[in-house]
Amino acid sequence: MYFPVAGIEIAPWIPFVAGFAVAFVCSMGGVSGANLLLPFQVSVLGFVTPAVSATNHLFNIVAIPSGVYRFIREGRMVWPLTWIVIAGTVPGVFIGVFLRIQYLPDPAHFRIFAGLVLLYIGYVLVRSLIQGPPPGTDKASSEKRFQELVSRFHKMDAATREPLPRVQLHHFGLKSIDYSFYGENIKAPTMGIFTLSAIVGVVGGMYGIGGGAIIAPFFVAVFHLPVYTIAGACLMGTFITSVVAALFFQFLAPFYPDMAVAPDWMLGILMGIGGMIGMYTGARVQKFIPAKAIKWMLAFILVFTGGRYVLSFLF
Repeated sequence: MYFPVAGIEIAPWIPFVAGFAVAFVCSMGGVSGANLLLPFQVSVLGFVTPAVSATNHLFNIVAIPSGVYRFIREGRMVWPLTWIVIAGTVPGVFIGVFLRIQYLPDPAHFRIFAGLVLLYIGYVLVRSLIQGPPPGTDKASSEKRFQELVSRFHKMDAATREPLPRVQLHHFGLKSIDYSFYGENIKAPTMGIFTLSAIVGVVGGMYGIGGGAIIAPFFVAVFHLPVYTIAGACLMGTFITSVVAALFFQFLAPFYPDMAVAPDWMLGILMGIGGMIGMYTGARVQKFIPAKAIKWMLAFILVFTGGRYVLSFLF
């Protein structure tokens, strides 16, 4: 099958399987998998124009809703966190898309930029995992208790099961968001998250990932939020920003007639359909996977992908 915008010819099942695989693994950590799809498209498929970022955003649009639905159904969406992420990332996306087209159309320069960003985030996450939770917190044990509860829950007879814990919102203001989950009180700084989201919006718009791959590790490593409560918010934020970014890429395309800027719709939709199935499955399975394993998985993905980009630029 020929994809005219990407300028490649491959069997249609390849992008479908790629979308499913990355979405299944990454959605457990609040990441859509677009950060892995971009290297796949660039290095394996040879899709290197700015349109690859737009196509990545299109993948997010198709794939993410199924995972978000699952997290909402299980009561693990922290809505105020979601709205702050969206409010911060959407304005930054416009800047990021423009910078990608105007200043980073060269795939070599884009690779080193993307690689350094991912390596830094991976470093922050690995450091937090090695150091453990900060003094006075019990995040790790509460996540472990929740995972043990889920394991027992699914061994019980359906008639005797009690509902699994859901997120309980206590306060939402300019200073902080306060909520609880499975007996743990969690506090997140509103303006700190907004500032981070604005920066992520610029980077995500350039890279074509919507921002979840950057925000999720920072929520875990810097703000010390339990991974079971941030995945839905990160995915929802990624979805909204990807809608904005994909439309903006499409809008700018006529102004750059000598460059592929608009998304490859067929390629993005094929990857997205695979991602939609993988996203729902990953969101459903997440509660069975230990939180620490999910965090290490996120760290590995970031370091591996970023290191590959930087090495490809240097050598």
